[in-house]
Amino acid sequence: MSREGIWGGSMEIETENPADDDDRNSSFGRSSYGAPDEEVKRSWLLRPESDSDRTKIKKHTPCVNMLFLKNFLIVVVLGTIITIIVGLASTRRHHNYLPKTDNNTVALHHALFFFNAQRCMFIYVNALSFSLFSLLYPYLFYFFVIFVCIAGRLPEYNNVSWRGDSCLNDGVLNSNNLVGGYYDAGDASKFHFPASFAMTILSWSVIEYSGKYEAIGELDHVKDIIKWGTDYLLQTFDSYAPSVANVVSQVVGGDTSSGGTNSRDQDCWIRPEDIDSHRTGQECYNCPALAAEMAAALASASIVFKDNSQYSKKLVHGADLLFKFATKGQGENYSGSADPPSAFYNSTGFWDEFMWGGTWLYFASGNSSYLNLVVNPVLARLENALWTSSDRGVFSWNNKHAGVYLLLTRLRIFLNFGYPEEAMLSKYHQQIDDIMCSYLPVFPSFNRTNGGLIQLNHGKPQPLQYVVNAAFLAKLYSDYLDALLVPGWYCGPTFYQTETLRDFSNSQIDYILGKNPQNMSYVVGFGEHFPKHVYHEGSSIPSNKTKYSCKEGAKWRESSQANPNTIVGAMVAGPDKNDVFQDIRSNYNYTKPSLAGNAGLVAALVALSGGTKSTAGIDRDSIFYKVPPSSLLPLPSPSPWIPP
Repeated sequence: MSREGIWGGSMEIETENPADDDDRNSSFGRSSYGAPDEEVKRSWLLRPESDSDRTKIKKHTPCVNMLFLKNFLIVVVLGTIITIIVGLASTRRHHNYLPKTDNNTVALHHALFFFNAQRCMFIYVNALSFSLFSLLYPYLFYFFVIFVCIAGRLPEYNNVSWRGDSCLNDGVLNSNNLVGGYYDAGDASKFHFPASFAMTILSWSVIEYSGKYEAIGELDHVKDIIKWGTDYLLQTFDSYAPSVANVVSQVVGGDTSSGGTNSRDQDCWIRPEDIDSHRTGQECYNCPALAAEMAAALASASIVFKDNSQYSKKLVHGADLLFKFATKGQGENYSGSADPPSAFYNSTGFWDEFMWGGTWLYFASGNSSYLNLVVNPVLARLENALWTSSDRGVFSWNNKHAGVYLLLTRLRIFLNFGYPEEAMLSKYHQQIDDIMCSYLPVFPSFNRTNGGLIQLNHGKPQPLQYVVNAAFLAKLYSDYLDALLVPGWYCGPTFYQTETLRDFSNSQIDYILGKNPQNMSYVVGFGEHFPKHVYHEGSSIPSNKTKYSCKEGAKWRESSQANPNTIVGAMVAGPDKNDVFQDIRSNYNYTKPSLAGNAGLVAALVALSGGTKSTAGIDRDSIFYKVPPSSLLPLPSPSPWIPP
């Protein structure tokens, strides 16, 4: 049924296969659809530095004691002064004031904490390190201790007491060092496909909502999480070579030296800290979907770190190498095969990853060849990008359609491209409109449980990873419309206001945080009632300095006792289609967390953080900082909205 679009022209819901912005930087040379810009202001927390004298001190003399006391007092005074300066600076740096007690904000702090517990080679400072440091650099040591105690600058998110260094031999037999990165879920496996998707979603959330992250004191934290991931991804291929010959797709393997029967982590219940075998990364010479997904991760992160030009350029260069490796430099004429089959995280196609990676590379580089690829009708036909199906809205590590459509819609509604790009961009805009319609309960696209949870995976297990992604996209699209002062969108002949999308997002996140028939929060550590038997090796095995083999660790997997270590912020897989949840450790369909799932949760929570009184919206322009000026004529002004 045709309808008159808000931006003018006929829009049609498919049933078969098929704005000047005066506040923007003039270097962009583009215009948006009409709304005054509300810039998300940001500032960086200055980290004071101080040179300390490394004076050689003679022992056992009164003079040395007096000298030490004198310098100690000087350091105390300096620390106090710096504390005052930091305090004054911090009172000025928050330009977005958000309520800090709403559930979404509290849950966001928890959800970010999960990533710290998933780090391979978790860096921590032990007593011995402090002792050596104090012997070698006494003045620097005391200054550090005093500054931390007084100014409170030591990030508390670094403290996951039950984790330690782990898997320090990863990649010894590979050409690249593979130490680092994130464990995917409950074991010590590192799968680079979902990890790349997780870093992309986190980067996207920072690009859109950096002001919110800063206001709640989590901007540095989330950027550190992203950089830990992208630093590792740069190690999985030769990022310095002129071209890429192969990439490492995963690192798996447990400990078979102490009673284990299988080298796969899934069959070996063991703390990552107790794995001492040399694990080899699996190298892939033809994996277009994986490489394009990794390219998207590096490209999106380059925008997050745009103020660090050297690192940002390194990320863009790596993304470009990966994308050329993915497409063999052929673009829409790619004639290669799909990724090799894997027991875990198989992609059902690669064309959507080509569109996903190409879109992010356009934003990151401004290179029009990427945009030309993405809006090429040939690629759209190969990908069936204009085919209307409710499953197109199930955004996940394996399905990028909804994310691509929303990014390209963002490009259309905030920048004026005109033709020929407009022809395809308008079609993608229509696609995202239809996807948003499919999320609404009045449409039969997806069933809902009696408790109100949307069944994006049609009643199959582990539903929450899909729900959080949909909640993020819906809230983000509503913020796009708000930024343009557009009150809503059409589903067929019916007009729906943006509040409808926010209500959908809030209802789904509220369900996850405890407003459900089980009265259970599915985010560990949030609320009074949450899963206690999480499918997670490190969390379920006591960190009592005893090394347990695979066989010995199995008893902890089968134990009915609660996990001895609480993995704060982990979102479990979720309930079944009847709202039933079984808090059983061995049943991973209920109790398994995942890196990609938590990334979607973080994105949804930051989008919804601040409550209904929050006035902090998206950062309209940062994502376009590399987009070159356009010489094309602007599109016509949008048609005025008339209430139905």
